[in-house]
Amino acid sequence: MKVPHGAIDCDIHPAVPATSALLPYLDDYWRDQFINRHIDKSPFTLMSYPPNSPLSCRPDWRPAKGLPGSDFDALRRDALDAFGTKYAICNVLHGAVALFNEDMAAALCAAVNDWTVKELLDRDPRLRASILIPYQNPELAVKEIERVAPDQRFVQITMLVMGDTLLGNRRYWPIYKACEKYGLPIGVHAGSLFRTAPTYSGWPSYQVEDYVSNGAAFENMLVSFIAEGVFQQYQKLKMICVESGITWLPTLLWRINKEWRGVRAEVPWLDRAPAEVVRDNVRFTLQPVDAPSSDPDKFLRTVEHIGTDKVFLFSTDYPHWHFDGGEVLPDGLPEATLKKLLTDNALETYPRLNGGGTIGQVPGTQNNGEKIR
Repeated sequence: MKVPHGAIDCDIHPAVPATSALLPYLDDYWRDQFINRHIDKSPFTLMSYPPNSPLSCRPDWRPAKGLPGSDFDALRRDALDAFGTKYAICNVLHGAVALFNEDMAAALCAAVNDWTVKELLDRDPRLRASILIPYQNPELAVKEIERVAPDQRFVQITMLVMGDTLLGNRRYWPIYKACEKYGLPIGVHAGSLFRTAPTYSGWPSYQVEDYVSNGAAFENMLVSFIAEGVFQQYQKLKMICVESGITWLPTLLWRINKEWRGVRAEVPWLDRAPAEVVRDNVRFTLQPVDAPSSDPDKFLRTVEHIGTDKVFLFSTDYPHWHFDGGEVLPDGLPEATLKKLLTDNALETYPRLNGGGTIGQVPGTQNNGEKIR
């Protein structure tokens, strides 16, 4: 099914073309470190999406040279114009989030965010973005949120679903407190820091094993958020599962409700059934749709079992390859559900989209995006 004009695309992936492109956005110390230590030659590519993997880029979207998503003109043509998009949220994934050097991670995340302003947001009014944060150090992550949040074109933060600690853990709560304060949902994206094995049984041998394991990772992360009481502590907070798939959700909701009834005394802060918490506070991007395209009724039955259609957000996942041509939407969606999916749910999830995107200089930068020491 083709996309009507005016949709809000909640997940596209522009890419920093090379680490050298970030040098103008680093301060003198870090620029010197990167050049003299040849760090500027390092790609900082997350292996959750190897650049040459077929899934990492649709063939007709792959640039003649460079990383998938690094050609701005192609992005505007293929991700915005082709789908008649009103807004598209840029999730610029970068290996900075996996570094053990927390200071370097913070410097790179800030550089990526400033690069995003100059090379993406300033070049097309349809673009919005996620804040890349060094969440291996929550204190530094909060500082980056506070630095970037005045620019209303940043509409959420980005974290990866697999790391060394489940994301509901209370070490991350200062980040969530800042997100609630600034009206920023948490975008939890498929992928891993690879600090621990991506499965609980050890390291996989093949890319397909790692890819499939993301589904279980989202289940674990979601249960973590619920059991720890994140949404009871921060009631206005929204969390988006990005590239998570959805067909696993009905079974999880049934099971977590069942188990909670038996052990609810252990988590007294849960003030309602876990499935209700998910319906109120959690959202899921559309692509990749993991329901069979040959039987549209199965997707509609999944929606019915979830109990609401307000949890879905339209996405193309550009330039990743999950559908052919313009057939990004499942067939058979009722008109009311389609409207929610394409626009209404996103406007409810991202309060900053309703403000039109106030442009403000990121504090601590010069007009050229270079940090002030």
